[in-house]
Amino acid sequence: MIALDVYIGPMAGVATSMLWTATSLFFTAAGKRIGPTVVNAGRILLAIIFHGVTFRLLAGTWIPDVVAGQVLFLALSGIIGLSIGDQALFTAFVDIGPRLAMLIMTTAPLFAALFGWVVLDETLGAIASLGIVLTVGGVSWVVLERPKGKVSGLAPHRMRGIIFAFVAAACQAGGLLLSKQGMGHGWLPEDQHLAPQAATLIRMLFAGVGVIPIVILHARRERTRRAAGVFPEPVGSRRAGFLFASCGAVVGPYLGVWMSLVASDRAPLGIAQTLCSLPPIFLLPFAAFIHKEHISPRAVIGAVIAVAGSALLFIQPQ
Repeated sequence: MIALDVYIGPMAGVATSMLWTATSLFFTAAGKRIGPTVVNAGRILLAIIFHGVTFRLLAGTWIPDVVAGQVLFLALSGIIGLSIGDQALFTAFVDIGPRLAMLIMTTAPLFAALFGWVVLDETLGAIASLGIVLTVGGVSWVVLERPKGKVSGLAPHRMRGIIFAFVAAACQAGGLLLSKQGMGHGWLPEDQHLAPQAATLIRMLFAGVGVIPIVILHARRERTRRAAGVFPEPVGSRRAGFLFASCGAVVGPYLGVWMSLVASDRAPLGIAQTLCSLPPIFLLPFAAFIHKEHISPRAVIGAVIAVAGSALLFIQPQ
């Protein structure tokens, strides 16, 4: 029983990657149809509803019992990690596509390990450090491979997308750090730590607050563009876009973010973020069987390296 408890954090990290793999597919499809800002705001609203009902069923009340410091950390986590960070990521998905965006997002574990060391005094052993290097290297090698043939639909805002992707990586790591502090790590006794699901609910509430100015700015920009006679070219139906966004909200900000906080609660920040950063590997079967893309030997080798690195993180999960 004790051994299983030790591995809850790493297992939650892998589960997060699986959920975020589905999320990236859903939100990329939704963003092309209804825009990244609508996707970002809509999925946060749905996540607040889902988490509120879940907490009510689990705890018997609507409001978690927290201290002021926890609220502050979780508020900053929601605004930085979900409002700002995910807005940047969804914009990068549309600007440069999920492949290059996910490559840049592989720097998030490096940010997380640095933040955990500086703020929480978390030190990683040689095996864990090697595991992070192998995982990040394997994922990067897979995503850096240029697809064969002519690539259509290259985004006109490539540099903007790259900058937004780096912003998203730093915000994701910073948001995870603040979430861990919001649960009580580093400054509260263990018996006063907040459960990951309750922490996710508070984080989502403030993410909803943080996305309001983004939505207002987006609405003003759209009004200006329409007044000038500039209308976005439709890609698919808006109804399908809202359906994709709803599915993504379930597997991403509801289940995925919940599992990511379980991972950060039960494992060092660098390990948790690394195991949450495997979607490019999990996307390979979808590319092969759904989109009929050719999976090269390099992609297979990179996936094996990444999985081997992840396995090393299970050897010394603490």
